[in-house]
Amino acid sequence: MSYKPLPHGLTILKSKIDGLGLFATQHISENTVLGVIHVQDSRFENNCIRTPLGGFINHSEDPNLKSFSETDLKYIKTTKEINTGDELTLKYTLYKI
Repeated sequence: MSYKPLPHGLTILKSKIDGLGLFATQHISENTVLGVIHVQDSRFENNCIRTPLGGFINHSEDPNLKSFSETDLKYIKTTKEINTGDELTLKYTLYKI
C-alpha cells in the first residue's frame, strides 16, 4: 500500500482566497468524510500535528466543510455538495478570544 497525502478527488491549486487551496477534481456528495486534518500529540507545538489534507484549507464565512473530533483525531466532512473545481473551505479562527 502506498501513502497518498490527499484523498482521491482532491488537489492543491492557486486560490482566489489566499495562496494555495484545496480543490475538488470530481463531484463530492454532502456529508462525505474526507479524512484526518489534525492529530493530537502533546509533544508538538499547539499539541497537534497537521496533516497535508489540513494544510491547504482556506477560511470562509460560508464554508462547505466542517470539522469534528473522534478521540485524538480531527476530521473534515462536507456540509454541501461539492462540484468539480470548487475550493473546499472551513470556518476557523487562529486565536482564542
